[in-house]
Amino acid sequence: MTMPAADDNILVEIKDLHFSYGDRPLFKGLSLQIPRGKVVAILGASGCGKTTLLQMIGGQRRPDRGEVVVDGQAVQTLGNDELFELRKKMGMMFQAGGLFTDLTTFENVAFPLRENFKLPEPVIRELVLMKLHAVGLRGAVRLMPSELSGGMSRRVALARAIVHDPILSMYDEPFAGLDPISLNLIAELIRRLNDALGTTSIIVTYDVSESLKLVDYVYVISDGVLAGAGTPDELLASDDPFLSQFLHALPDGPIQFHYPAARTLQNDLRLRE
Repeated sequence: MTMPAADDNILVEIKDLHFSYGDRPLFKGLSLQIPRGKVVAILGASGCGKTTLLQMIGGQRRPDRGEVVVDGQAVQTLGNDELFELRKKMGMMFQAGGLFTDLTTFENVAFPLRENFKLPEPVIRELVLMKLHAVGLRGAVRLMPSELSGGMSRRVALARAIVHDPILSMYDEPFAGLDPISLNLIAELIRRLNDALGTTSIIVTYDVSESLKLVDYVYVISDGVLAGAGTPDELLASDDPFLSQFLHALPDGPIQFHYPAARTLQNDLRLRE
């Protein structure tokens, strides 16, 4: 499998990552690299740890073993002040958008600027309007989240994620629940904004077909390690049983629908007691 070469052009590097939730291991030696300036998808079956990986990149969780390096800094070793400074270089679009329900569209997008940077209000206004214009919502500055459609909410969340021109933008399920037109629009915006701003984008998504049209590299996680890596064309051409089933949405293959359980009549009867 093809992975980008390790050099100064790597913005994020995951090295031999181990992490467990209690006695349930999630990562068992995961390693991957995110090159600067690219759009990268992290794919995998439900529960494989995609969102947890984003949390580790942002320092919300720390690994049991291994390293998470962002822009040359080992995230798990940073103190609170250093971590806060590193997070100023990141933008995050949350699964459900994560808009503040009591703030207008304008105030939602302005929030990270006011929270993290000492900027005069005229500068904040120009930056917010610029980013809202980029996502087609300059005219929605006074609308509340309750007045926005699902697609509009995602676009506001996207504007907020990139309002400070981060070096790293992370998108957690940006396509979930969107109609086909809104989905394609969000995907196009992520690609266009990434290239225009010169940022690096990590997309975690279940939408395999849409992400493969959008990204430069794909990483597929399975059973706590990397199951596949490469360009979309390389992975689609793979004859690996897991990759073939997952990327082509085949019903039969190594990915099981049922969570492991004891298959005995005695155990089934105990559930009724």
